[in-house]
Amino acid sequence: MQFTYDHDLHVHSCRSTCSKDAGQTTEFLLQYALENRLSTICLTNHFWDEKLPCSDDWYRVQNLKHVTQDLPLPQAEGVRFLFGCETELDFRGTLGITRENFDRFDFIAIPLTHFNKVGFVLTEEQASSAQNKARTWLERLSRVLSMDLPFAKTGLAHLACPLISRYDREEYLAVLDLLPQRDLDDLFSEVARLGIGVEINTRDFFFSEEETECVMRMFYTARECGCKFYLASDAHERDYFEKAKRSFARAIALLDLQETDKFLLP
Repeated sequence: MQFTYDHDLHVHSCRSTCSKDAGQTTEFLLQYALENRLSTICLTNHFWDEKLPCSDDWYRVQNLKHVTQDLPLPQAEGVRFLFGCETELDFRGTLGITRENFDRFDFIAIPLTHFNKVGFVLTEEQASSAQNKARTWLERLSRVLSMDLPFAKTGLAHLACPLISRYDREEYLAVLDLLPQRDLDDLFSEVARLGIGVEINTRDFFFSEEETECVMRMFYTARECGCKFYLASDAHERDYFEKAKRSFARAIALLDLQETDKFLLP
């Protein structure tokens, strides 16, 4: 049976400081799930644990007190509305969530590609060339795989996001092209072994036909290695969900995903 759009494990409310839509409330998200027959939806606002050092002002304010203001989440029969977070890995290799807070969240999304945040996610040197960015991408994924995390409820967020090179499409594609196939094979084999979810993010699937093989290579590799996938609108505003539906359909078709390829939260 073909992979179905019955969940969204990466959604933001207006609580995330990057949301510009006051109507993106938890009540709206639940209603969207009901109207679109989603069985599971997960709130994943940006989060950085205040018990950890943070050199980024934007992340520092999005602490536990801030994100838990959306609790309790509204509920309705037929929808599993979960409380998760999108945390961050800084250039020192620190993940923005402490072990004592693992159980507070139903799902933990870890982005690899917020390369626009130079000075926090990566250093000036790491950002200085396509070669360095490709090396950093590999190092970040390897770092996550070596951590002691609750992998059964962990997802790798927007793996191929254009934020890798926000204003330079040529460099963005060069970074993806520079990822050695052998390293991708090894890393995604480990992702599959650990049971981590691989995210199909709306933004990762805005590419031309000519760019398909370059952008999709890591996803094809993940599929071949036996990884499990989940859908993620990464919606910060209400009008983003229609774009997400188109991206999901494209990804499912390109990867020929079946229900057996779906990442299932405990």
